[in-house]
Amino acid sequence: MITLFGPPEPTLTERLKKSVSRTREVLTMPLGELLAGGQKIDEALLKKLETALLSADLGVRTTREVLAALREEAEQQKITDSGQVRAELKKKLSAILSAPAARNGTVEAAPLVIFVVGVNGTGKTTTIGKLANRLRKENRTVLLCAADTFRAAAVEQLEIWARRNGIEMIRQKTGADPAAVVFDGMAAARARGVDVVIVDTAGRLHTKSNLMAELEKMKRTAAKQVAGAPHEVLLVLDATTGQNGLAQAREFTEHAGVTGLVLTKLDGTAKGGIAVAIVRELELPIRFVGTGEQIDDLVPFDAATFVNSLLD
Repeated sequence: MITLFGPPEPTLTERLKKSVSRTREVLTMPLGELLAGGQKIDEALLKKLETALLSADLGVRTTREVLAALREEAEQQKITDSGQVRAELKKKLSAILSAPAARNGTVEAAPLVIFVVGVNGTGKTTTIGKLANRLRKENRTVLLCAADTFRAAAVEQLEIWARRNGIEMIRQKTGADPAAVVFDGMAAARARGVDVVIVDTAGRLHTKSNLMAELEKMKRTAAKQVAGAPHEVLLVLDATTGQNGLAQAREFTEHAGVTGLVLTKLDGTAKGGIAVAIVRELELPIRFVGTGEQIDDLVPFDAATFVNSLLD
């Protein structure tokens, strides 16, 4: 029995604050004066708030829903001063980010199988290396499965991470059937009593239906070997892509059964609000956030900490 992703560590606040610093600048510069207190909550104030939220890429739908709720509370005299808006904004954004049903319980699986999916360039392979590092530090045995057989470089990159983590990797020659690699990986993990298998899939454009079909075949292969596999399908999203990331997430969710998100390169964008938009639209939880380039720079996501990091 394995606990799926543990609680955030004490240093999460500092690490998230650093990673969302550019987005925080976009929000706090206009919000600092706007929500300082003493101003009447009127349409002019709400319009300025709308501009700030949209500039952080919260998305039109999410922004309008948040503003509609704030407007209603103001009309009902539940909030009467601009200084109260920040606290209410925090509550609403935290509620959106916390809404998806968490799967942080226990999974009875041997081994636990995690598929990692996403388009090229999102930091997928690096995320796998960082995740393996986290699991290894929790005293779990990990096996990597190199199911991205289209690019020899992808296998080589994964092999580097396997060596850095001191763990084994299952691979085949370039051009091999990815489902066959998954089959070998599941069999090896069961034979060796491995706790967790992380499957690296080919970076694929979400518009390529044939590649999506291949991914579905890999999932079926895993399920035949290990009951309920894959138990987690993590979609790695580059936060700098903004709203385009939402389109990717929709397609992957439909075809790959995504269960959670990993946001990378959050420190490289001023549009970190996309995290809220994606969770709101797809009701998918964010599992991890990449906070840098080092092997330890992958932290469990916590909604309240993320929102406080953005707005404080």
